[in-house]
Amino acid sequence: MANVSENDLKNEIGDMRERFPQLQDSDLFVAWFLKSVVTENEDEAIHSLVGGARDKNLDAIHIDEQSKTVCFVQGKYRQRTNCIAEGRSDVTAFAHLAQAFSDADAFTSYVTGLDPSVLSRAEEARKCVRARGFRMQFYFVTTGRCSAALAQEAHRVVRQAAKTASIDVVDGKRVLRLLSDYLDGVAPPVPLLELEIESGQGIKLDGVLQRFDSGTRIESWVFPVNVRHIAEMYEQSGIRLFARNVRGFLGETSINKNMERTLENEPENFWYYNNGITIVCDAAEKLSRGGRNIMRLVNPQVINGQQTTRTLHKKDAGGNSKATVLVRVISVPRENEEDSRRFENLVSKIVAATNWQNSIRASDLMANDRRQIEIERNLRKLNYQYVRKRQSKSEARRHAGMRRIVFLKKEELAQAVAACDLDPSIVREGKEQLFEERHYGQIFPNADPYYYLPRHWLVFDVSRKARGYPSRAYAKWLVAHFVWQRLQKLLTTRQLKRVFVEKDFPSLLTVCNAAFKGAIAFYYTRRGGGETAIDVSSFFKRRGLHGDFEQFWKRSKGRYIGLFLRAFERFETELRNAAAAE
Repeated sequence: MANVSENDLKNEIGDMRERFPQLQDSDLFVAWFLKSVVTENEDEAIHSLVGGARDKNLDAIHIDEQSKTVCFVQGKYRQRTNCIAEGRSDVTAFAHLAQAFSDADAFTSYVTGLDPSVLSRAEEARKCVRARGFRMQFYFVTTGRCSAALAQEAHRVVRQAAKTASIDVVDGKRVLRLLSDYLDGVAPPVPLLELEIESGQGIKLDGVLQRFDSGTRIESWVFPVNVRHIAEMYEQSGIRLFARNVRGFLGETSINKNMERTLENEPENFWYYNNGITIVCDAAEKLSRGGRNIMRLVNPQVINGQQTTRTLHKKDAGGNSKATVLVRVISVPRENEEDSRRFENLVSKIVAATNWQNSIRASDLMANDRRQIEIERNLRKLNYQYVRKRQSKSEARRHAGMRRIVFLKKEELAQAVAACDLDPSIVREGKEQLFEERHYGQIFPNADPYYYLPRHWLVFDVSRKARGYPSRAYAKWLVAHFVWQRLQKLLTTRQLKRVFVEKDFPSLLTVCNAAFKGAIAFYYTRRGGGETAIDVSSFFKRRGLHGDFEQFWKRSKGRYIGLFLRAFERFETELRNAAAAE
């Protein structure tokens, strides 16, 4: 896969090992798989582990109440990817668990001698399957190799045991593909989706437009779908469908309101007014079932048409809706590194080219950058909701769920870092340019939350002391830069950074206030006089001002100098005492 190797997987396992040192790498691999494919919640994934000395071909059981599915996982973590071929006996033994959890006698035989810790989870899973009608999903996942013939045999074993059960044999190549998706923020994925092609009700459809490119093996289809099936698609899969989209749901925009009015007043014309929905997937197949034509999509992602999809779901376009929407499906193979590069390049270009009804910004195009996704995941561990996609406030709150968290937009973080580390005047020129290639790498050099949070909270305190003073609003980025140059010399350890982020220091507000007094004095001495005097807004936009201010500060004899030094000394004492008290 493009830019993904077995070393990247080892890094993910190593990262989890720091949080769960009591677990073996083989267990962490299974937990990572669960986190990537089944549940995004790491604690749930760890809790699902059941492997042990007497686990009888079972490493994890995950019960999903929402989808009414019990997932069974057997993992084989090899140090080298795609080198060792898995034996038939291991794969088929795991597949036969479908019979064990379907048949009473087979289950009794299976649990005999089972490790007690595994037994309780197995009995809970059995109850869900037999008494509550949960379906069973089996995953045999290995970093080794597994032949297609063996995977088919496992599939037959499972289907013969239970019609509502299925098995997915995931080999090393697919593990790396899942890792690539995970790093891209597509986790857990939507494994399968079926869309019914519109027919009947006075509509004549002369086939489905299909195109196959023999050079790239990219295949695409264009066809109409009744909007009620689009609403059902979202109901079934949720926001995971839009992981590759650069924005979230924008809410009550004029375009979304116009869509709602069309659905209410003239649904038969929705087909003509709407640009449709674009879906990329790993594979697609047109099927006929019960007189209906179905498109089956593997690992689908809506990369254009999120606003349409969410609006259709919001309006509950069920029943006998007269509205129809155009759907374009693009199947892009990802069997090797060249395929993966083509996929990533194609998706980014389609997103930029087709999402034009709501304008695309520079910050939008970086929303799915792997660095942004990594920052989001690391901040989430510290109870921050990093909003990397443009979306409505209600959408951001819905993502956060019931957790008590701090919301932090990527634009705000970019401004804080740029103010502290670059020329402060750059921030005054606008947020979007911070996400352009010339600045992006400097502003987001790593994914360490304790690189970003101290800068963010300093700017937060600086902004507090600027409120109510119009002139200070223009000077705040310069003041943030000035204070940070001194503060960063104190924050030399991770513990000091963490204490600074987690605790409130009133003395730092006094530091910021004194720096503001100096900045405004600097303005008055340098603005000029008469008709040629520079206004405060223009003055603080000038490049290189932070260097001039440093020189001014060194030569100044204003009272704010002593106020600043005394307050900074108190702050340093409070910071070190707080760290020592832990």
